[in-house]
Parts: sequence; C-alpha cells; structure tokens
Amino acid sequence: MKIGKKILKVPIIQGGMGIGVSLSGLAGAVAACGAMGVISSVNIGYRKSNFYSNPREANLTSLKEEIIKAKEKSGDNGMVAVNIMTAVSNYGETCKAAVSAGADAIISGAGLPIKLPEYTKGTDTLCIPIVSGGRAAKLLATSYMKKYGVLPDMFIIEGNKAGGHLGFSKEDLLSGTAKSNDEILKEVLSVTEELEKQYGKKIPVAVAGGVFDGADMAHFLKEGAMAVQIGTRFIATDECDANERFKQAIVNAKEEDVKIVESPVGMPARAIISPLIKRLENGDVFRAIKCNGCLTACKKDESIPYCISRALIEAVKGNWEEGLFFAGSNAFRISKIVSVKELINEILSECETRLKERLV
Repeated sequence: MKIGKKILKVPIIQGGMGIGVSLSGLAGAVAACGAMGVISSVNIGYRKSNFYSNPREANLTSLKEEIIKAKEKSGDNGMVAVNIMTAVSNYGETCKAAVSAGADAIISGAGLPIKLPEYTKGTDTLCIPIVSGGRAAKLLATSYMKKYGVLPDMFIIEGNKAGGHLGFSKEDLLSGTAKSNDEILKEVLSVTEELEKQYGKKIPVAVAGGVFDGADMAHFLKEGAMAVQIGTRFIATDECDANERFKQAIVNAKEEDVKIVESPVGMPARAIISPLIKRLENGDVFRAIKCNGCLTACKKDESIPYCISRALIEAVKGNWEEGLFFAGSNAFRISKIVSVKELINEILSECETRLKERLV
C-alpha cells in the first residue's frame, strides 16, 4: 500500500503501546517483516538514571536512541513510526526529535493533532492522525490545508474495543452504544472520497481497536480500509519490550478480567483487573513519589487517586501488584506467546484465505 510517497509492503500497523511496551525491540521486529512497527514515545526514558531529575532530556534522548535501534533491526524493510499523544507535555519537541532521528511516520491521537504538520511538512516523516469519526477527519483535513497546505498522509480510526485510553464516553462504552469500527470507517471513507475529488490525493485509512486476526483484517479490507492496526496481540510476542510477566498477564486473562476503568486523566480506559485496580476501587491512593509532568491533562493535585505514569511503568517491569496493564477487549483470546514473524504470517495467511473464499 502507498502512504504519501512511501510504500508499506505489509498492510499491518503494530499499535504504539506505552509506557515501554513497544520500543525498538518490538517495532524493529515488526518493521523487519515489512509492516509498520510503532514506538510509543510517552515516558520512553523511564529507564534512564536522570528520568526523575530531568524527564525531558531522558525522554528525548531515549526516543532518538530507540528509533535508530529499531531502524537498524528492520533491515530497511517496512517502516518505523512513533506514536506521540497530543496530551503529552513537550509535544512539539517530541515530534521534532522523532523527525530528526528518521522516524518514517508520526502517529498522533489522544486529542486532535492540529499542529502535527508543523513538524512533518517538508520532511520524510509521514503525518498520520488518529480520529474517532468523520467529523474529526474532516476538521483535521480542513485545518491542515488552511494552515499548512497539506493533507494527512493517512487516517487511523480507533474503535471502542481498543486497550488503553479510549475516545468514547464511559456511558457509551458500558451501554454498548459507542460507534462500531464499521460505522466509523464508513464515515471517514466518505470524507476521504470528498478530499480525493477536491484535491486529487487518496488518503488511505487503517482500522484499529479490536482487530484480532486475519478474518478481521479481511473484513475491513473488503469494507474499504487499506490496513489494520493491531496492538494487544503484539504484547504476547517474544520481541515485545515488556517484561515476561506482562506477557503472561495477557495470556492468562479471561474475558471477565478485561474491563473499563477510570483513568486519572479523566478518560475511560480498558485494562486487566489487577490488584492495583481492585485496591483503587476500595479507595486506596497511589501517587507518584515525584511528578514529572508527563501529561497536560493531569491535574497534579490531591484529586488524582494514582499516578498513571508510575502504574504503567510498574506494569512494563512486570510488577503485577502495582502495575496498570492496558489491554484490548480481545486479550482473553490470546493463548500463547509467539514470535512477531509467526503472528504476522498467521494473520496474513488467514486474511488471504478469507478474501479468496469471500468469507468476509
């Protein structure tokens, strides 16, 4: 598939997962298979000795290092992208660092990435916003053209079955009234068709959030998507950068273990019900020893029941008692840890079979 001026051999995007779940190990292995590996930028420098004394420097240095390592592992196959949430502090600096280190793309969501083209225009880095519907897609395209004279290189739509923070109200998620991937895809494709007629540029669309296997991939390709993004399944791979205990938490999860939780940044999120979640439900608090100001949305006061940065760092380290383990709704369907190559080949093989047999 063509994205901007670049070609992606395998139309699979590995979801960016933080903190530290998708670094150069996972992203490099995915890119080596011809797909798009994605590094999560949020608090990427958590392993640096100066992380709490100088988080800005630790994060920017680590981001550049991880991009370079991932591209080396890729063997010039696929793409290495970076997921940068609009909600992070130092958003602009982080984007600039990703571009300077040679990231093939910046994927940006957790809010509307209105300023993303400011950092990617005129570079070799693709501009890929995440949107929750047609309205957001049209708003971004209009804004980009008006201010920067460019269009997005791709849209990623993220549905309500994703892990981590979700762009839907808690009420809609719990009641089952949140829009489905099919509905959102139809909306966004309508926008991209209008944009193609108006500007002559075809903007591909990828579907994320609950995409599990080749059958899902075949379905969305048939419905007009050009690619799919898959997150949780890549946690249960040999190359994933998370601790083995995190991977086993995914493998061991039952359907009833994965639920919607309240994030301290004021958004609903999906995670495995761990001891931390249970204690929080009982009124306990777990605040950071020292806040590093990672998220602009965080109130940084006594109303915050726990530090999400601290909880996610404990998870990637494999601390089951203190960690927050984000996972998609299909985590319970994962039964074993495999290599990235095995996983991608399995998905592609099933997708091809489904498309040939028209089982979509």
